[in-house]
Amino acid sequence: MEQIYVTGHRNPDTDSVVSAMAYAALRNAVGDRQYVAARLGHISDETRLILNHFGFEPPIFIKNMRTQVLDLDFDVPPILHEAVTVGRAWAALEEDRQISAIPVTDDEGHLKGMMSAGDIAGYDMRTIEDPTLRKVPLFNILSVLEGQLLSEGVDMVNTISGEVILALPQGTELPPFRRKDTILICGHQPDMLKAALEYGVTCVILCQAELPEELRASAGDTCIISTPFDSYRAVRRIFHAIPIKRVARKTELQAFHLEDYIDDVREEVLQSRYRSYPILDSQEKVVGTLSRYHLIKPRRKKVVLVDHNEASQSVPGLEQTDVLEIIDHHRLADIQTKNPIYFRNEPVGSTTTIVAGMYQERGLMPSGKLAGLMAAAILSDTVMFKSPTATARDKKMAERMAYIADISLDELGRKIFSASAPEDKPAKDLLFTDFKEFHIAGHNFGVSQITCVDSDRHLKRKDEFLELMAQAKEEHQYSMVLLMLTDVLLEGSKVLCLGGEDTFRQAFNVELKDHEAFLPRIMSRKKQIIPMLSALWG
Repeated sequence: MEQIYVTGHRNPDTDSVVSAMAYAALRNAVGDRQYVAARLGHISDETRLILNHFGFEPPIFIKNMRTQVLDLDFDVPPILHEAVTVGRAWAALEEDRQISAIPVTDDEGHLKGMMSAGDIAGYDMRTIEDPTLRKVPLFNILSVLEGQLLSEGVDMVNTISGEVILALPQGTELPPFRRKDTILICGHQPDMLKAALEYGVTCVILCQAELPEELRASAGDTCIISTPFDSYRAVRRIFHAIPIKRVARKTELQAFHLEDYIDDVREEVLQSRYRSYPILDSQEKVVGTLSRYHLIKPRRKKVVLVDHNEASQSVPGLEQTDVLEIIDHHRLADIQTKNPIYFRNEPVGSTTTIVAGMYQERGLMPSGKLAGLMAAAILSDTVMFKSPTATARDKKMAERMAYIADISLDELGRKIFSASAPEDKPAKDLLFTDFKEFHIAGHNFGVSQITCVDSDRHLKRKDEFLELMAQAKEEHQYSMVLLMLTDVLLEGSKVLCLGGEDTFRQAFNVELKDHEAFLPRIMSRKKQIIPMLSALWG
C-alpha cells in the first residue's frame, strides 16, 4: 500500500511536529493505514524535550517530495545470473515482449551487463562465420539440448570446446572433420559415428538416434550426448549454450538508482539511445528496469499538510505531489491542488487543538502518552494561553488532554518554556529554528520567533543575531528581517528589526533604538505581526 506523508511546515515548531504525529496516528488507528508522520527540518530543543518527556521518537525527516525513480511503476523483469545460458535469456525475452532488455548480475546481484534480443541476434549472425564454441560448460549444453550424457566412462568433463560440424550424408569417404577439437552433430549414421570415435573428436551429439552397443566401449575420451532434437535444431540450440556474460552488453552501462529524481533521469534518458536502463538500490543491487514510457506519467507522492497552507513554508517539490488534505489554523495562502480536497481551517491557537477535536469526532480516545504530547503542543503554540491566538477551545482541549495524561498544565508549561532556548545553543540555530518566510503585496520578508522566559539573556547576543539577519537579508533579497523574542513572563515581545525600519515604525507605532523595540502584549507572529504589516501594505 502506498504511503501517505503527513507533514508540517519547514523549520517545524512543536505544534507542527505533534499535529503531524497525532493525525497520522488517528488515521492509522481508524483503519486508514500507511499514514506516516514526517518533518521538514531539524526539531527544536523544546520539541525534543517534549518528545523525550513522553517517550516518542521524532517523525522521519524528508528533504523534499520530488518524484523519484522509486515512485515509478518500473518493470521488474527476470534478473539473470551471468552464467545462465543464452537460450534461457531468449526464452525470458520471448515470454514478455514488452521487456526490451534483461539485467545480467553476479552472485551478489550487482549489475554486470544488459541482454537484449538484438544482442542475441547479433551473436547468432556471428556464429555463421565462426561456428566455434569455446569452453562451454557441459551442464549448459545438456540443458539447451535437453540431452543425456552417454559416455559415462569418460573422465570428468566440465567444459566443451570445438568447431561445430553438422554431418550430412557424404558423397565421399572423407569424414567432414579434420581436427580433434570438433563437436560433431549427427543422426543415425553408424559409419560416421565410428569414424569420429576412432579419430577421437571432442564431442558427438546424437540427434534422435541410439548409440550402438558395439561403439560404447570405443568412446575413448569423446563426450557423447544424445538429444531428442533433430540435427538442424540441435545446431541452433547448441550455440545458445554459452553463458550470457559473453554476449551481454557490458560497456557504457547507464544505470539509475531508486532515490534518483525523475527530472534528472529524464534529462539523461533524452540524451542517450538505449531503450531500457537498469535500476539499482542503495546496495547497488539490481531491482528492475526503466524505459522511456515510464517517465510519461509517474506516480506522485501523496501528502497531507498540517499547520500551514503556504507553498514557501511547505515541502520542496510540493508541486510534484498530490495534496490530499490540509488541516491548519493560519490565514489562507497560495497552495493550489489538482483536485478538490478535504480542507479544514479553524480560528484556534494550535493545529493540535483541531486534531484533538477530530479524535473526539471519530470516537477515539488517545493514549495517555499521546494526550500528554498533544497538551504540550497546545501549550507551546498558545504560549500557555497568553497568545492572542489562544481561544477558550484551546484551553478546554488542553485541559482534556492533560486529564487523560494525568499531568499538570502549569508544571508542563514552565518546563517547556524554561528549556526552549538554552544558552549554549549557537545563535544561528536559535534564529532559524522557527523562521518563516512571507510574501505579501510584493514584499518578501522573514520573521523568526523565540519563545522564552528570559528575553534579556538572549539580547546579550544581539550583535550575533543582527549579523546573521543581515546575511539572510542579502542572500534571500528580503526587504525586512524580524526576530521576535517573545517573553512569556513579560507578556510581550522584544523585537530586532533589520531593513524596513520606517515600515516597522508605522505598523507598530514604536521607535526602534539600535534596531530594537519592545511590543507589549504582542505574542503572536501569525495574528499580530503579519496582519499589521499586511494592513500597512494594503
